[in-house]
Amino acid sequence: MVKVFLRKGRERSIERRHPWVFSGAVERVDGTPDIGSTVAVCACGGAVLGYGSWSPQSQIRVRMLSFSKNAVPDDAYIRGLVQAATGRRSGMEGPSVFARPHLGVRVVHGESDGLPGLVVDSYDGWCVVQCASAGAERFRDEVVRALMDAGAKGVYNRSDVDSRKREGLPEEGTVGVLAGGEPPETIEIHEGSIRYLVDVRNGHKTGFYLDQREARAQVGAHAAGREVLNCFSYTGGFGLACAAGGAKSVVNLDLSKTALQLAERNFELLFDGGVPRCPVDFRCADVFKQLRLYRDQGRQFDLIVLDPPKFADTKAQLIRAARGYKDINLLAMKLLRSGGILATFSCSGAMTADFFDTICREAACDARRDMQIIARTRQASDHPTALSFPEGEYLNGLILKA
Repeated sequence: MVKVFLRKGRERSIERRHPWVFSGAVERVDGTPDIGSTVAVCACGGAVLGYGSWSPQSQIRVRMLSFSKNAVPDDAYIRGLVQAATGRRSGMEGPSVFARPHLGVRVVHGESDGLPGLVVDSYDGWCVVQCASAGAERFRDEVVRALMDAGAKGVYNRSDVDSRKREGLPEEGTVGVLAGGEPPETIEIHEGSIRYLVDVRNGHKTGFYLDQREARAQVGAHAAGREVLNCFSYTGGFGLACAAGGAKSVVNLDLSKTALQLAERNFELLFDGGVPRCPVDFRCADVFKQLRLYRDQGRQFDLIVLDPPKFADTKAQLIRAARGYKDINLLAMKLLRSGGILATFSCSGAMTADFFDTICREAACDARRDMQIIARTRQASDHPTALSFPEGEYLNGLILKA
């Protein structure tokens, strides 16, 4: 096995079980490892610290799979990690996550489950896989076998992610069936009394934003009697939670006509299920432009949700992204009635909670609004963060009251 030797002092992060080895920490490589292959990570003196996946074109040169010289990550080791992750979501005595009707759940959450670069979401037993690193691509087939052995109905590949370019991975062959049959056109999942139709083949990410499950419930609890503006609505998530919570009306705003069409179907499911109907609008428009239009028209709302896509992938992009976050929050604050609620989120991994607070504070100052923080949100509990990997805490949310 090829050995990667670290510079003196750089072994400390591995000893603290941080899963990333950056290119600047590498002193030398004894051998020529293939992309995604397993390498032994060694201290400068030669002691083996653990094993990881080699990514020669990435700034993250090695992603750790084990932190022991005795735990060599072979196929059985990878299967064990998948089984452990699935078991954590299933609970001690509960049925498998794949056996629970209409459950939407993250089964594997990358580094925090010991499988760097790998995401697996399950929708009513149909698994959707994203391989965002060279190592994840390398051990993908073993992951698929482990998922099928655990009872998955099928496994679908949605590895069409930008990070593959930085890893030097091919862009072709990233979407399609990996095991089992073709998944349905839409898959129904439930969150409490709310039913969602998920398009795993063409939707964003793996099809749905499971990480906002708990935030949707929190926001919906504030919706009774309020006029709601749901920005970046996608297929309706927060708007549906607000309607179920007794909203007076809901406007869903998104740039994707296809997403809004599925949102309409989701609202029909909601109302057909017994939730009292309220006026619902679906507006296909650029959110920034539409908020300015509402401002110029003097339009106001009682509850506004801002759940934008990622504005920054890296710290270098964060300052420019901060302008966008501030602008959109400032506009939303100007549209809020007194006593109104703003639920605002950032899914940019480079964004810290403190910096997000600062952006919202400056937006409130410029909007001349007094805002109170009444709740903070993070990603849902099936998206855990390893204590040794703070970078895994990527979703920041504030629920503010004017």
